[in-house]
Amino acid sequence: MQDNSQSRHEAGMAVRRRVLGDAHVNRAEAAKSDLDAPFQTMITEGAWGTVWASEAISLRERSMLTLALLAATGNFEEIPMHIRATARTGASRRDVAEAFQHVAIYAGVPRANHALKLAKQTYAEMDAAEEEQK
Repeated sequence: MQDNSQSRHEAGMAVRRRVLGDAHVNRAEAAKSDLDAPFQTMITEGAWGTVWASEAISLRERSMLTLALLAATGNFEEIPMHIRATARTGASRRDVAEAFQHVAIYAGVPRANHALKLAKQTYAEMDAAEEEQK
């Protein structure tokens, strides 16, 4: 029988791959070192294996919440990664814009404005990559 942390880790890796894609997770795993291995385990089990793996709300809703929280708290560095993830979670561009409108009202226009700027840049990169694949 698996212990709870092992099953959380496996569930976390599965959800992480589903949301972020194999290429992203493979790069993160390849870059893992002794220094950040405990951190990687913590986020895999906590964020991905507990929060994102919960079936209480959809991955689409989690994407919108995550993007809004990142913007509201000024943690802009991860916004492009989570914008890219919307292609897998089902959150539309309109959903993202709506989430950032909530940020503008409840956390401030400058944060929402910067998040929208990052979203536009990331969507442009995604569109260009899609065009190249055609």
